[in-house]
Amino acid sequence: MRAALLVVTLLISVAGPAGTAQAVDSRAEIVGGVQAGSHEFPWVVRLSNGCSGTLVRQQMVLTAAHCVKRTGKTSSITVTAGTSDLSSSRGVDVRSVAVERASGFRGVTDGRDWAVIKLAKAVDAPVVSLPSGSGLDGGTFTVVGWGSTSEGSLSQQRHLRKVQVPAVSDSKCQDIYSDEGYNYVGSDMICAGELSRGGKDSCQGDSGGPLLKRHESRWVQVGIVSWGVGCGRAGFPGVYTQVSHFIGDIENALKIDESALAN
Repeated sequence: MRAALLVVTLLISVAGPAGTAQAVDSRAEIVGGVQAGSHEFPWVVRLSNGCSGTLVRQQMVLTAAHCVKRTGKTSSITVTAGTSDLSSSRGVDVRSVAVERASGFRGVTDGRDWAVIKLAKAVDAPVVSLPSGSGLDGGTFTVVGWGSTSEGSLSQQRHLRKVQVPAVSDSKCQDIYSDEGYNYVGSDMICAGELSRGGKDSCQGDSGGPLLKRHESRWVQVGIVSWGVGCGRAGFPGVYTQVSHFIGDIENALKIDESALAN
């Protein structure tokens, strides 16, 4: 979610400075980027609720916790996979059967913003790699999505877009967001964006999508689009769930058995 005075797909109220209510908005689209190649990120999927996700197994999607309601059985989410062009007939639509949301998730600024969706059937498409440790959690990342290309825009993109964003240290991000009255959990989050100039970021509609790092000729998903203040503002980097911190819990969630879950 992204915090700002924005109309967004998902909205959570958090305590702002002096106890005032401010809006933390979900990330929707890519600011300052370019159109991705048609087969460049074949494991990125679109959710019918306006979020994105990634195929981490052919029947399992990794997304943000704020993109789903709760852990349990559900057929309410349709996942579109196999295409970067949402108007293409090559896309495959598959219903969800169950969701496993991070235990203890309360809101994006409290961390734990991840969830796994099990699909009704496997998708014949590649899957993204997940990190085995925190060694890839710095440097320059790539974030992709179908969301808005500017702050305040409600338009979603037909074609998948991408942009590179540099890492920002936890200490710097902590200072930035605590000054604005927001909570930044360094152990759970990755901060990335152009601090001095702005103009490159995820935005409304990109929620749940991947923050990626190129490693040994393959893409590794190191983050999940979560929240931030505005879109592409100088001095306000985007905030992403740190996948490496939750990798054990995510791997366990990928074993989800919908027959054992409540409706």
